[in-house]
Amino acid sequence: MSSAGPLQTFPEALAARERRLDPYDWYADRRAESPLHWDPDRHCWDVFAYDEVKRMLGDDESFSVNPREATGFQPAGEQTFLLETMLFQDPPKHDRTRDVVDEFFRPSAVKSLEPFIAAESQRLLAEALDESDDGVVDLVDALAYPLPVIVIAKMLGVPAEDREQFKQWSDTIVEGTAGEEEDAEALQERQMEAGMALANYFRDLVAKRREEPRDDLVTSIVQADEDLTETELLGFCMLLLIAGNITTTNLITNAVRTFGEQEYWPGERQRDTAIEEVLRYRAPVQSMTRVAMEDVTVDGKTVEEGDTLVCWLGAANRDGTQFADPDTFVPDRRPNQHLGFGYGTHYCLGAPLARLEASVALRELGTEYEVRPAWEDDDLEPIESSFLHGVRSLPVRLD
Repeated sequence: MSSAGPLQTFPEALAARERRLDPYDWYADRRAESPLHWDPDRHCWDVFAYDEVKRMLGDDESFSVNPREATGFQPAGEQTFLLETMLFQDPPKHDRTRDVVDEFFRPSAVKSLEPFIAAESQRLLAEALDESDDGVVDLVDALAYPLPVIVIAKMLGVPAEDREQFKQWSDTIVEGTAGEEEDAEALQERQMEAGMALANYFRDLVAKRREEPRDDLVTSIVQADEDLTETELLGFCMLLLIAGNITTTNLITNAVRTFGEQEYWPGERQRDTAIEEVLRYRAPVQSMTRVAMEDVTVDGKTVEEGDTLVCWLGAANRDGTQFADPDTFVPDRRPNQHLGFGYGTHYCLGAPLARLEASVALRELGTEYEVRPAWEDDDLEPIESSFLHGVRSLPVRLD
């Protein structure tokens, strides 16, 4: 069943608003039939079971992250830069690239950012309340949206006045459609424009850091490995900006949405385990894509070399063979070996930073305010993305 045509990984079954907001029944129905399904319209396999998803994420020799391995895939625009990053590199090149910045994202390194994250959280919430007449603020616009880009921009050495533009570029690059041909073409054009604008910005910033080094991440990347090409350097910066904010935005939003539904707010001792349960129960990243490097047998079916596989993390995290009562939110769930940040070689580099940002933001929210839902489920709108899971707006009342 070799893949053919352009890589299109978003299924029509999830196009409807209700399914984007809550895809878990569809996951469960498909997984109950088989852990693996071939979709002839999208020319790819969908993988829904925990063991199979974990196997494909963990086996770099049999399953590549590079979409160029899929027949017919032609990268364009910003994809050209991003394909040169560790996100789409297999070992050993991936390991060499990741080593350039790995030390900056270790738990011990990001811990020093805690006071800054706390201060920015307090400032953003106070400003949002000052502009509100009734104590209701949009959690996304007020906190979850700006905080992560402020933090990653600080790490990269990006001026504060450019943060909003950065957020717009990164949102456009990860935006998705439900597959309408005209919409897809328009989106691709916007993504190319955003990608090239972002690349040009970083090209200028890299040149400045070569001339005047500073104590920031861009300087470290420039100085760390002289063998990195310009394309790799630019792609690296773009990846850190995009990955450094989109996941955390949706993690914070999904956490507050879930807590509101559960009429629950975690205390100091339970906050971190509750965040891990959000990563399982409503993962910000719902899928990752792999390409088969050889013929392999999965659940009695033959996956051919070159076939694309969409590994549904959101489905794996609700697999009852791995998690007891998988559709129930259990804030103190232990053990909790979720795949919310992926698995194996490509386990999310920024996971420690995302955990810290979410933990501090939720702490400041819960310490300073009583947080109550001010949204109606019928009013929630899903974000437009083929692999991210979240909502565009989440009104909350802060007392």
